Amino acid sequence: MRTEIFLVLGMSIATMIPRLLPVWLISKLKLTSFTESWLKGVPYASLGALIFPGILNADPGSEWTGILGGTVAFMFALSRLPAYYAVIFAVITASVFKLIESS
Repeated sequence: MRTEIFLVLGMSIATMIPRLLPVWLISKLKLTSFTESWLKGVPYASLGALIFPGILNADPGSEWTGILGGTVAFMFALSRLPAYYAVIFAVITASVFKLIESS
């Protein structure tokens, strides 16, 4: 029991140090407005890099299904509607396209 407590404590410290140290160091720096705006774009770029390959591989038989669904979701996202509208209409678009394609 004692070994597990030290193991959990050690793992939590090993996990916190690489996460807290950069945040602490960045908070001490005075960043330019360009650097701040560039850093604010990193989550969006990361999200796009994670999602885009999934869009292309959504249907291995037809890549257009994912592309159409992704395009509809993108258009709804640009219109600033709630995210569930984008998801619902992207799924409907992909499903209708699959029905048309299979007939």
